[in-house]
Amino acid sequence: MGNILRCFKGEDSGGDHYPYYKPTSRPHYPPPPPAAPARPQQPLGPHGVTPSTVGVAALAHDLLNFESTSMVPDGLSQHVASSRKAQVKWYKNMLEAYKNTTPPPKTPVDASHLIARALHMIQRSDLEGILEFYNFPIPSLPTSSSNHQPSSLPEGVQFVLNTLPVYDKCIGDGDGFTAYVSTTDPRESANVPLEVHEMVIARTQARQCRDYQSADALLSSLDEAGYKIISCSDDEVLARKYRIRMRGIDAPELKMPYGKESWNALVKLIGGKSVKIYVYDLDQFGRYVGDIYCNNVFIQEQMLKNGHAWHFKTYDKRPEFARWEREAKSANRGLWASGNPEKPWDWRRDQRNARQEAIQVY
Repeated sequence: MGNILRCFKGEDSGGDHYPYYKPTSRPHYPPPPPAAPARPQQPLGPHGVTPSTVGVAALAHDLLNFESTSMVPDGLSQHVASSRKAQVKWYKNMLEAYKNTTPPPKTPVDASHLIARALHMIQRSDLEGILEFYNFPIPSLPTSSSNHQPSSLPEGVQFVLNTLPVYDKCIGDGDGFTAYVSTTDPRESANVPLEVHEMVIARTQARQCRDYQSADALLSSLDEAGYKIISCSDDEVLARKYRIRMRGIDAPELKMPYGKESWNALVKLIGGKSVKIYVYDLDQFGRYVGDIYCNNVFIQEQMLKNGHAWHFKTYDKRPEFARWEREAKSANRGLWASGNPEKPWDWRRDQRNARQEAIQVY
């Protein structure tokens, strides 16, 4: 490359020349016409480039730089709330998506859709921040409402929850658990309160300043608001909390005989896994009542067939539930091995009566 430049710059003698031919005289050309008036410049984007023409080039440059250095752009943190560690994860996904896109994006709209596909699991506010950073348009993302459901849903279903993996410690007993749904889910993204977004941003800023006491306090405030920041695949996800009651079954309470066995059976079925919940109702305790599926397995069916729960006939008349319970009882599976197990609704009634008697005596 240096030889090529010397050929045209004339580094040896100070004049224009070619290494194999030196002209004896210089040609004369008419003077050039006057230059046209300069066009007004567009405002520059965050990379010092005109966003409407070379924003895509800025993205390609950042991805190439990330591939060789694992560094994300310095100015990105001014546009997003998540940590630098999360940003590194984003750029890994964006780089992979970019390499797998043929031909590569050529317009801001194309690049915007590529980023949205690659980062579909991050918080909506962070996604919009990245697009703003590159001066890309924000694509219209699907939204849904609990008042309008696809016709394919079973009758009576109000909405569907697709959860993050369920923690073992969030499973209370054999028929109830706490689940978290990412706020990147279309149903959730449009309903996150403004104060929750503000707390997430404040926590990120506190962590950057190493003010961990304030960051922990903000985590507690998020929990009180019904939200939690969850680590998922080396990334942090803002998720909404849902307390779930499994529809149509009643399992032994933990303090009852076979209570721990029933709990353990549910842990084996859904612990550490994502589940789909078809929500039918909200009960008097604020729990969402629904049918649970995990990897296309109907969880209530498994609990009944293996004798880990009763059919809750008072609230559910489905004949298949009664049939599954009969099968387990006939085979002496699970709790039915004891012959005449105590029903959980009778146990809870006796516990309430005992408490009332204790209060009266006191």
